[in-house]
Amino acid sequence: MTETDQHCVARCLDGHPDDFRHLVRRYQPVLLAHLAGKLGRRDSAEEAAQETFVRAYFKMTTLQKPESFFPWLLAIADNVAKELQREKWVRRKRESIRAFSEEASQPELSEDFGLETVVAGLPEAYRTVVLLRYYGGQSCKQIAEQLEMPLGTVTVTLSRAYALLRNALQQRRETHEVK
Repeated sequence: MTETDQHCVARCLDGHPDDFRHLVRRYQPVLLAHLAGKLGRRDSAEEAAQETFVRAYFKMTTLQKPESFFPWLLAIADNVAKELQREKWVRRKRESIRAFSEEASQPELSEDFGLETVVAGLPEAYRTVVLLRYYGGQSCKQIAEQLEMPLGTVTVTLSRAYALLRNALQQRRETHEVK
């Protein structure tokens, strides 16, 4: 006899955690396919599916509608996938910055150290792109590939960074003129 999701959830909550295996067997292939589509890699999907089931098991008491177990499980899976993608993006960004700093034999700073100060004060997303573009000498296409971002996102980010730099440099100039 096939147990319903609602029955399995109720049994788990009543102190029969072994019944969770029925839910895992039922939804693991579906969850793997869903996560593989989101993450693009089978090994990442397997890791995310495992984490999803662990979180679902330990958060079972928060499930308000046991008959909605599958949509609830998918929502957990989507959150896990987003976290993995974010971690991967941050790791790749740090690696690219580290690689850039290791390749630079002698840092070439401009004569206006105020510019470097302003660049260092930019929000991280803007700072990374500006550093790679102007201090790393990379093209927008190279930056997009390295950071796994769409080319349009890189160009828009640079454009917004320019505006922030102009404003910050103008404020800096005005502050120094007043003194």
